[in-house]
Amino acid sequence: MSETSPESHEEGRGMDAHNRVMREIRARRDETYDPHEPTRVWLDEDNTPDGVYQSLTIILNTGGCRWARAGGCTMCGYVAESVEGGSVSHEALVDQLEVCLEYERENADEPAGLIKIYTSGSFLDEREVPAETRKTIAEAFADRDRIVVESLPDFVDREKLADFTDRGLETDVAVGLETATDRVRRDCVNKYFDFADFEDACGEAAAAGAGVKAYLLMKPPFLAEPEAADDMIDSIERCATVDPCHTVSMNPCNVQRYTMVEELYYADGYRPPWLWSVAHVLEETADVDAIVVSDPVGHGSDRGPHNCGDCDDRVQTAIKDFGLRQDPSVFEQVSCECESTWELVMEAETAYNMPLVG
Repeated sequence: MSETSPESHEEGRGMDAHNRVMREIRARRDETYDPHEPTRVWLDEDNTPDGVYQSLTIILNTGGCRWARAGGCTMCGYVAESVEGGSVSHEALVDQLEVCLEYERENADEPAGLIKIYTSGSFLDEREVPAETRKTIAEAFADRDRIVVESLPDFVDREKLADFTDRGLETDVAVGLETATDRVRRDCVNKYFDFADFEDACGEAAAAGAGVKAYLLMKPPFLAEPEAADDMIDSIERCATVDPCHTVSMNPCNVQRYTMVEELYYADGYRPPWLWSVAHVLEETADVDAIVVSDPVGHGSDRGPHNCGDCDDRVQTAIKDFGLRQDPSVFEQVSCECESTWELVMEAETAYNMPLVG
């Protein structure tokens, strides 16, 4: 892996104009956040290569994603929730960790077997999470079964991952790949790396004895619904062939604050994906050699993935059920009149007349 400096994420990647627009949009935020409180923490269930686990998901509040501070991805508003100043101390991050552990003690019958740690950036970027903090977190969860840490490919390093794998923890790196198509990742998502960099990161993870979980984005801006679905099917199939990528998480795009997607949404230039499209992609990729999951955030709302409003909860339940069981027959149990409207969209919507239906 090549060495990464802070400056390499700021300018000169051929994406400067896009980044300037993104910085202007992000500058509108006026919220402030406590560096001693995590952004979010919750309990859930997740499918893993070792079966279904109760999971504790932690989003640490850091100084924010390095790429987002340069401008960043068109759909991502998470940096707007980060602490001002670009960094958070080790002591403050440890305070956040204790808040999360206390939440678990109060809300879970027993410690979760699976820990998932995100930062809305890269947990393995030492400008966000110092090495000292990473080692503290590894020690705190050494008695759990499995841990997932999020990172851009640049920062995936076998020595960093050894902090976890050397303790006997099954370790996975969650990489925000978004798509296997380099053109879509650069032009629609405004993300700077290539699929080859993802493959390199997978090699680093494998060398550390870790696995990889690829995060994909269903329907970035500037793609019509059928284009987005086709890109997801292709991306899931490609990710499933890369060792040690054992899980693919398809994230349907939602409209987050302080993003280019939000600007397009208010100008009637973007509609979040249909839940029928999510179900379609999952059905079409049910036989790949990987666990494929999806958890549509904000489902049923205008700013989140949605159908007509009447069937959204039922389709969401089927999507979640598929993630746990990997059985596409769950989608045979849901139907709605709006499915015919979605079928028309899949036949007729194109990039120059989208969105065809609100």
